[in-house]
Amino acid sequence: MSAISLLSSGLDSVAALSLAKEQAEIELAITFDYGQRSAQREIEYAKIICKHFDIEHEIIVLDWLGKITKTSLVSRDMDVPILTLGDISDSAAPEITQGSAKNVWVPNRNGVMINIAASFAESFGCEYVIVGFNGEEAVTFPDNSFGYVQAVDRCLSYSTRNCVKVLAPLIEFDKNDIVREALRSGAPLEWSWSCYHGAEAPCGVCESCVRRARGFAEAGTKDPLLVRLMNRDCRKSGKIGTV
Repeated sequence: MSAISLLSSGLDSVAALSLAKEQAEIELAITFDYGQRSAQREIEYAKIICKHFDIEHEIIVLDWLGKITKTSLVSRDMDVPILTLGDISDSAAPEITQGSAKNVWVPNRNGVMINIAASFAESFGCEYVIVGFNGEEAVTFPDNSFGYVQAVDRCLSYSTRNCVKVLAPLIEFDKNDIVREALRSGAPLEWSWSCYHGAEAPCGVCESCVRRARGFAEAGTKDPLLVRLMNRDCRKSGKIGTV
């Protein structure tokens, strides 16, 4: 089977691509720029990931989506919420993560992106669109849920002549499951970017960074991205050795 990948370069999309590649021929990976804070970092890392997998890469600019997005993921006039590990624990008040999700929501983002990718899939004769939807984020982001995948599949059965479907290999996974399976499959996680910001290094305190950190901690392994960045900084400072 063949597929088109939605690749933001985040942990989830890189893991999904790596797992899907074990069973599908990936014809193209698409990265979207809608003015999000981390757009240029995502594009930079996605290019490297595509080179690693020898996959063609397409960058699509959605200026209009950025213009209508009134949340902190795009607007520099708003602050991205700062969270802790306690805020995302099972015992934490759900209002915390619900508020964070609302603060970074992009109107119908996954719907727009899947439909664009499905157009490429139909044109290329591919059966699937690969996404990084997962069970952990589905709790606060309904467009990451299995129910959403089923609904999209029904829609695409009408809007594409070859009945393109969504392939979501992480749909039942928590972040620690994602980390373990990504490492098993050889995913280049040292080039995955999860942070809502686009600085030289992840902020470590946005919800995406905190969930990523917990995933690696529960998986019992270091984050390859942080190891690479620390080694880079050591080389720049003239220090000997690696982390």
